[in-house]
Amino acid sequence: MKAVHFGAGNIGRGFVGLLLHEAGYEVVFADVAGALIDQLASTPSYDVHEVGEEPAVKTVDNYRALNSRSQEDDVVGEIATADMVTTAVGPNVLKFLAPVIAQAIARRSEDLAPLQVMACENAINATDILRREVEQTYDGAALDLASRAIFANTAVDRIVPNQAAGQGLDVTVETFFEWVIDRTPFKGNAPEIPGATYVDDLEPYIERKLFTVNTGHASAAYFGYAAGVEKIADAMADEAIAAKVRAVLDETKQLLVAKHGFDDAEQEAYVQKILRRFMNQHLPDTVVRVGRAPLRKLSRKERFVGPAAELAETGVHPAALLEAMRAALAFSAPDDPEVTALAEILATQEPGEATTSITGLPADHPLYGPVRDLIAQHAPGHHAERG
Repeated sequence: MKAVHFGAGNIGRGFVGLLLHEAGYEVVFADVAGALIDQLASTPSYDVHEVGEEPAVKTVDNYRALNSRSQEDDVVGEIATADMVTTAVGPNVLKFLAPVIAQAIARRSEDLAPLQVMACENAINATDILRREVEQTYDGAALDLASRAIFANTAVDRIVPNQAAGQGLDVTVETFFEWVIDRTPFKGNAPEIPGATYVDDLEPYIERKLFTVNTGHASAAYFGYAAGVEKIADAMADEAIAAKVRAVLDETKQLLVAKHGFDDAEQEAYVQKILRRFMNQHLPDTVVRVGRAPLRKLSRKERFVGPAAELAETGVHPAALLEAMRAALAFSAPDDPEVTALAEILATQEPGEATTSITGLPADHPLYGPVRDLIAQHAPGHHAERG
């Protein structure tokens, strides 16, 4: 079996590539980072160091590596004969991969089984995004595409921090991981991937991950930054910060249980597991890394405004989530263009305009007023309303 994986970075090597290797696939890494691809192509194996509870070192071999820019035709050829394509490149990059994948699908022999395509991105229904992009560039009938490729959404979760200098291709990751896959597109022929979980309805699991792991992680970063703490684990060791993060996850838990019917005790156990992950002292994760891109994290369907808005729509005042948003507004990080853009909005726009610019909330939404008040308080010298 062969899988072509776009994205040879830490997540690609330390999570998706590792699981595909353990499932028995020959993995072909494709990436535009020339130096990284050259290193992979010239090295027969690398190690994944899992740290935390039950630590382990796992060796990945039987892979190849191609430069998806300078060796594009070779990548197309590999996909044309592959069983699976996966990605870990960031959702905004998927549109650049689509023409290559579309060309390869068109080139596949008709006697091959449909290509299985899964975008393993930190975004809701990322495979749907990729599928739409492939459809736009596919040179053939849509019916023909449907018979040649299967697109399945996934939800992925594994903390992969910035790596220590001089580590080479080896990757340090936490021991915990979750790869949840929508089984319905496979119609009974889902690939066997040890450690993956197949479900009939992916949305509850996507939101559970986003509104627990991502919301909690970012909350720890912003509260930790406000307290002058450098590492996520050290922030969670501070009782006051940990209590604030716990309060945020109490609110998202309330939403998830009510909306998706998760058992309360099951969701509580999940929250406790997530909190323990954030406390992992073996992961050198920093509040600056986790807190980066505050504009995206404060956007309408993301980890703060998404659950807070739904709670507000049911009459619940999301005080803890609003407090996390307050901390996010005050976050700063060197060389982060979103920090600069957020500061510009706060400095030049009135509170109401800034609220919509940052969160996408309309003026008639029940969360709009509380967020507008936060923004007005954040920099009152800039936000006096004009009469």
